[in-house]
Amino acid sequence: MAEAYFPVGPGLGPEENFLSLDDILMSQEKLPGRAESALPRLAFALGQGAGPGDSLPEGSKLEIPLWLAKGLHDSKRRIISVELPKVYKEAWRTVFSADANVVDLHKMGPYYYGFGSQLLNFDNTENPQIAQSILQASTFVSRFRRIMDSSQNAYNEDTSALVARLDELERALFRAGQKGLNDFQCWEKGQASQITASSLAQNYGKRKFTEVDV
Repeated sequence: MAEAYFPVGPGLGPEENFLSLDDILMSQEKLPGRAESALPRLAFALGQGAGPGDSLPEGSKLEIPLWLAKGLHDSKRRIISVELPKVYKEAWRTVFSADANVVDLHKMGPYYYGFGSQLLNFDNTENPQIAQSILQASTFVSRFRRIMDSSQNAYNEDTSALVARLDELERALFRAGQKGLNDFQCWEKGQASQITASSLAQNYGKRKFTEVDV
């Protein structure tokens, strides 16, 4: 029986993949911001008005989903400005650089890496530091080693507590690691004729990471 839905991986870097359920959910995450000019008839849509005709005055504080923030953000017209969520600010980057493995990343944001990459679409003086933190050694690389080690040493065990602290990308990597281990175990026992590359590796091998200048 054919599958009704073939999972599509999330986009990499500042662009989403709108065929990916993960990216659709990630785009609903909210950003703190500020109205840099009056926004006619948008108060109700942004959850701050009593009716569809209400306007937001200049200077109003906002909590808007990522997809809308990207649509309204225009560096020339200055419609809105976007603030960094606290988990991406310097204080938390310092925590990650000290020991990223102790952080409950799922509690910080289920799409920590994807959402952080999307922040690079907005003008912010801390963008290079954010990219350095989430995409390079400070967070992802140090956690990746532990995730893959755990996935290879938790065969036929309850892993619910283990994955509870991981963001969605890390959980996908953990599942891929466990599937690879399970396939290898089956092959060793003669229950599989050949070993094939995981679907995660195949999907990500077809495209390159978006390059980010840091």
